[in-house]
Amino acid sequence: MPPIASDQIDTNAASNNVPLDAVIVGAGFAGLYMLHRLNEMGLNARVIEAAPDVGGTWYWNRYPGAQCDIESMQYSYQFSEELQQEWNWKQRYASQPEILEYMQHVADRFDLRKNITFETRVTTATYDEHTSRWSVKTDKGEELSTRFFILAVGCLSTTLLPQTEESFDFKGQVYHTGKWPDEGVDFTGKKVGVIGTGSSGVQIIPNIAKEATHLSVFQRTAGYVVPAQNRPLDSEEVSEIKSGYGELRAKAKASPIAFIFPMHTDSALDASEEQRQERFEQQWEIGGLPFAAAFGDLLTNDKANELVVEFWRSKMREIVKDAVTADLLTPDQVYGCKRIPSGTNYFETYNRPNVSLVDVSGTGIEKFTEKGILAKGKEHELDAIVMATGFDALTGSVIRIDITGIDGAKISEKWSDGPANYIGLAVSGFPNMFNMLGPGCPGVLATMVTGAEHQGDWIADCIAWMDRTEKQSIEADLDAETAWVKEVHDLGMKSIRSTCSSWYVGANVPGKAHVFMPYAGGFPSYVARCDDIAKRNYKGFSFS
Repeated sequence: MPPIASDQIDTNAASNNVPLDAVIVGAGFAGLYMLHRLNEMGLNARVIEAAPDVGGTWYWNRYPGAQCDIESMQYSYQFSEELQQEWNWKQRYASQPEILEYMQHVADRFDLRKNITFETRVTTATYDEHTSRWSVKTDKGEELSTRFFILAVGCLSTTLLPQTEESFDFKGQVYHTGKWPDEGVDFTGKKVGVIGTGSSGVQIIPNIAKEATHLSVFQRTAGYVVPAQNRPLDSEEVSEIKSGYGELRAKAKASPIAFIFPMHTDSALDASEEQRQERFEQQWEIGGLPFAAAFGDLLTNDKANELVVEFWRSKMREIVKDAVTADLLTPDQVYGCKRIPSGTNYFETYNRPNVSLVDVSGTGIEKFTEKGILAKGKEHELDAIVMATGFDALTGSVIRIDITGIDGAKISEKWSDGPANYIGLAVSGFPNMFNMLGPGCPGVLATMVTGAEHQGDWIADCIAWMDRTEKQSIEADLDAETAWVKEVHDLGMKSIRSTCSSWYVGANVPGKAHVFMPYAGGFPSYVARCDDIAKRNYKGFSFS
């Protein structure tokens, strides 16, 4: 397969042979905050980042229409009241350019760039049991010695490409939403194919349709898309939120998902048909993730779930004019087992004369020919192909680094049957290594920025405690790790999200173990567990 059109630019990073207290991999929300905390402690920390600038996921995913599905006033740092007050978000749901601008502002305001090496990848990391230090090598030939090795590589950052038995012969342009060209792409006058209808596909498809001569959307699995109902934020609304930011943040942290929106706890089964329809309509107009909170049991009770599915299908029949297309766009799984994408004019786009939906369920794409895509025996001639095919979520960006722990243990081998860790942070056999916002924590089931701050604080406090008590290394106990893995599994089995094939369970990656990876016990419960472990002198960990 030819390289994606947005190849990274490699430049040599300056050498730094001074022993480090911490090497942090990644300059997204987690990496930036971790660096800030360690800088405050006076530690010598350094971030290694593959991109030319900060932003992580929000640097690479710059495709047209990219935006967050959590309200911008909550999808932001809260460690600095001055930062909260001075930054003004423009939209209810921030777009990629706005989020990237915000992260660049944070990096400059807190003078973080001086400790970041850009356009560089970590290739190997090896733990030395005799010195209790990590040797970290980069693709620029550097070898760094560090006490702590902290992974902030992102949950959704290792891109996936379609798997086909035949060779890739396509001669046109190829792009991936997760590695979009900095200069953008003009599809005017072109026949374009988009593969994938997850969140990225839902956001980019309406935008390409406005430019392309013809757009073919290749869909394997239909999804329950809801309207984002995005809008500009007016100054009065922003001022009101800022005047009570502390209270808002406290309420959000008390929520299972670490952010708040209009939600209801009563049962859909107790409401009359008229009451249900009115409530569904209200939440539909609010848009986005709040639609799933029209009633408290939509994601826990099968009969309640059937009611929200029927309402959603009625909306589909209203929007999409062609009955066959509407049927193909209707999922056959329960509502909520996959993350619900928020879109703007997504279903309306299929009413356009220059857009066609190609069903590749069951067979998938047969071959990438020189002229286009062969699917179910038909060749679709194209000028450009956009891969909205997602990511190797939660574990992919960790295991692609050659990480070696005690006795030559490899993280890729340890996690071959599913990710094992303790409280979503530490891995047995890999001392002084922390993995942020990965498997085993609320991460993707909560507000990522709030989760990054919580884990960053926990790691920083742990390092400070180790220094006070003269501990050189910390390692998760195998028994504690095993118990945590079981708890994450048991909680996952109670969640409706474990009932279908999704990236939550690794089902989108061929050969990946099918394990429900996030901690589904809720953000407050997770924070309480982490706090309790710390108060008990880090119970479940061993020290040297």
